[in-house]
Parts: sequence; structure tokens; C-alpha cells
Amino acid sequence: MVIPTPDSGVLKRIYANLVGAGGFISLDIPDRILQRLYTYGSLKDTDGGAQFDIKNRLQDAKVTGVSRVFVDGERVPLEDIRLVTAEGKTYELDDVDADNYINFPVGRTVTVQMDDVTVTKGKHNIEIDFEAAPFGDLTLDVTDTIRSEEMVGGIPRDSENNYSEDAIQARHEYLREETGAELEHVGQYSIDPEVTEGNVENFIGVAQMPIGVAGPVKVNGEYADGEYPIPLATTEGTLVASYSRGMKAINLSGGAKTTVVDDNMNRAPVFVFEDARNARDFRDWVFEHFDTIKEKTEETTSTGKLVGIEDYLTNNHAHFRFDYTTGDAAGQNMVGKATFAACNWILSEYDGYVENFYLEGNFATDKKASKVNDLNTRGKRVTAEVTLSEETMLHHLGVEPSSIHHHAQVATLGSFFSGANTNGAHPANGLASLFIATGQDEANVAESSAAMVNTTLLNDNSLHVSVTIPSLIVATYGGGTNLPTQRECLEMLDCAGGGNVMKFAEIAAATVLAGELSLASAISASDWVTSHDELGRNR
Repeated sequence: MVIPTPDSGVLKRIYANLVGAGGFISLDIPDRILQRLYTYGSLKDTDGGAQFDIKNRLQDAKVTGVSRVFVDGERVPLEDIRLVTAEGKTYELDDVDADNYINFPVGRTVTVQMDDVTVTKGKHNIEIDFEAAPFGDLTLDVTDTIRSEEMVGGIPRDSENNYSEDAIQARHEYLREETGAELEHVGQYSIDPEVTEGNVENFIGVAQMPIGVAGPVKVNGEYADGEYPIPLATTEGTLVASYSRGMKAINLSGGAKTTVVDDNMNRAPVFVFEDARNARDFRDWVFEHFDTIKEKTEETTSTGKLVGIEDYLTNNHAHFRFDYTTGDAAGQNMVGKATFAACNWILSEYDGYVENFYLEGNFATDKKASKVNDLNTRGKRVTAEVTLSEETMLHHLGVEPSSIHHHAQVATLGSFFSGANTNGAHPANGLASLFIATGQDEANVAESSAAMVNTTLLNDNSLHVSVTIPSLIVATYGGGTNLPTQRECLEMLDCAGGGNVMKFAEIAAATVLAGELSLASAISASDWVTSHDELGRNR
């Protein structure tokens, strides 16, 4: 059992308020969370002395003073210490107090510079006492390491402009010397490297992925209504042809009916407590304050909206899923920032003691397929469906409707038995190719490919086929969608830019449906191997 002391829980709050905190309320911050203010790896020796960085990872604050700094047990005179902001403004400690503070918003770094202090390679202990409103008196006690440059390999980079031709050529030369690779084709590109800033670091060129066009596919959706040529980036022979075959079957059947039924992006923080009862009480408190939490999240974004909070308690852990709509962006970063702001407010206002906190407890299952996503949605939940006549099945797909229906039943049992994330034949194939072509985050295929396929054999021997994707994570704005090649592919679909994400989701679902029809028919008709031999043979 944990006994409350002035270093934990409510007693620390009262103690800090009684003994000083500069007249404002001091907030209880668990030590494990507090240590995250220090930027590990920032300690270094300079011509003017040693320095290290403190970065605000909690909530907006104001630095109002520094009272004590020790390096390896030796006290550094306060007159030898200066604080430098990210903008390069320098403050003497005598110039910093409650009235003359340094703004310290979330994400901002303050560098502590120390005259006449030398740090050599190896481990060093850093202690600093400082004041920051609204936190009060804070103490950091950390160990940082300065490593030998010879021990740490590094890719050449330019701190002034890492996307310049000089920086790119320096990396080419490094790779040539280290590996012998000439990068003749990687280094040929039509885009301005500077447009990739924010999308990739240490740019060296492009991966020239072949792009084919499938279809077009006719979509009868609430957002997508028409015929769309589908750009697919792939190195797999037969893929584009296979999807085109499925799309033709859909077109012969009047088109795919598509429906988006849910929109929900998540971030899943976890809070750790002494026991399950404290976790339950905390959960109740969070729900009681939902309106304020919603307000705090939406202060960080112009498009994201908090629509709900799911709770999942286990042991002494309180897992939550904060659920948002995110406009035309996929929104993972957006909801991370919003949830972070909410959690900082929660930690500052909750009266009980939170032993630890992590912004993500792996319950959002980001870039991982999961049953919670299947049930509760992550991204867009969308269904594409079509009814194919017996004639279309026989003359275009070359298979009896009853054969595909029976194959679907057998394959569903096989998927259940194997523990697969889908009972479909290959949802990831079309999605991965479409994602790469249109600038989606390709890792989101892990969640998006968890499709559920259903077939119904009707009385007239026609076949109704539907595909539901419960966690389709797509965007038409932000991320890689604005890169030149990817934007051109989105323009092919009339989906570039804001206001188009639901339309794109419907087109993506129709693409998956086409792939399922084609491959299932090939397997049922024993044409799978012969098709690959004809179109995808190794060379």
C-alpha cells in the first residue's frame, strides 16, 4: 500500500501551497511524468560552457525562476547561468521572476547555459530546481550521457537546409563510399526536394514505383457518383488486370453501392493508479468533466471534434479511447495533440494521485488490426456492395455463383481457424497500391485491410457480395496527399484537397470489392496460377 507523503498525491498539493509556490496553486506532477521535461541527449560541452535543454511536454506554462543547478554534485553559481529561448533570446536569472517570466508553451524548449562548466564524454548527473506557473516548484534529477562521436554513426545532414542539392549529394557520396551504391535511378526525380519537408527526412531521391490504372469502376455512393479510373502503384504482375476485371463485373451489374456509416479517429491514453478502485473513481471523474475535456481538445484544432470517450479498465490501469472526427485529414497527429492537451488539463485538475500516464497505451491500435477497431471503428467504416447476375458471373468472371458462395463459406472458416484479420481474399492488395499512389500513410493498410466479406446466393441464382471495411484510414488533405505525384493521382479521382475524404473512402471500398470478386473467381475457377503465369511471370 502506498502511504501518501509530501511527494505524492493531495498532501503534496497542500504542502506546496503552504510553503510557497509564489502565491499560485502548485500542481501535483508524478515524478515519472516530471522527468519527461528534460531532453535526453541535449547535454553538451560548448566553448562557453555546458548546456542542456528542457522541453515543455505537459501544458502551457511560464518559467518564473531557477533556484538551484547541480552538475555531478557540484553547485553552479546562479550568476553563471543563463536561459536561452528557441528564438535565441537570452535571459540572466536576475531578470526572470513572476512578473518577468519566460513563456513556456507546450512544445517549446528552453536551453540552460552554464559558464565555466565542462562536461566530458560519459554519464553526468543533472539537478535543477526551477519555478513554472502553474506547476510551482519543480525539481529535475536526471542522468544524461555524452557519447563519443566516433561511436555514433550518422547520415550527413545540413542543419541550415537539409533539402538542398548539396545536402542530398553529400548523402549520395556517403552511401557510395559506405555501400558502393550509385543511386542512378533513385537520384532522378521531377519534384522539388523541398516540398518533401515534413514528409521525409534525409531525402536522397524517390522510389519509382510503377503505377497502372484499373477500371474505371462505377460507384453509386452518397459522395462518389460516377465512373473512376483507379491509380494503383504496384510491382505485382496481374494486380491491375485483376482489379480491372472485378471492376468490369461491377460495371456490368450497374455499379457498386457504397455507404459510409461511421467516422471515428482515436487516441488512447492510459493512466496508472495504485489500485483498481482509484482507477474506477478516476474514470467516473473523467466522464463527469466530458464537456470541459471536449473544450480543451478542440482548442488545439480547427477541424477535429471530440465525439466521445470510451473507457476500458483493467487491473490498476484506466485505458481510454478519445474518439474524434477529423475532417479531410487522416488525423492521427491531430488527435494526438488534442488528447495531449486534454490529458494535461486532467492531470492538473484531478484531486487524486495518478502514478503514471502515457498518451498512448496501445489501445487505439494505431497501425495494427484489432477487434476493438472492428467493433468501434477507426477512420471510416464503409461498405461496398453489388448484386451480380448469373450471366455476368458465368460469361465475365467464368464461375458459377454457387461456387463463389461456397468458396466464401469455406474461406471464412479458414480465416476464423487461422486467426486472420479478414475473411477476404486480399483487401490489402488494392488498398496498399491505392495508398501509395495517392499519398496515404501506407502503414495504415494494417488496420484498413481488416475487411469483412459476405455473400448471399439469391433465388434467381444471382449473387449479392458486400465488403465492409471497419477501419479505413484515408485522407485527401495533409500528409503525403499534397506531394506532386500523389496529388495528380488524387486529381484522377477528383478527390484532391478538402471536402473529398468521404468520396475517396467510397472509391477505396469499391476498389476492394472489385479485387475480392476477381480473385475469388480466379481461385474458384482454378485460374489463379495460370493468370500469374501469363501476366506475372518472373523475368
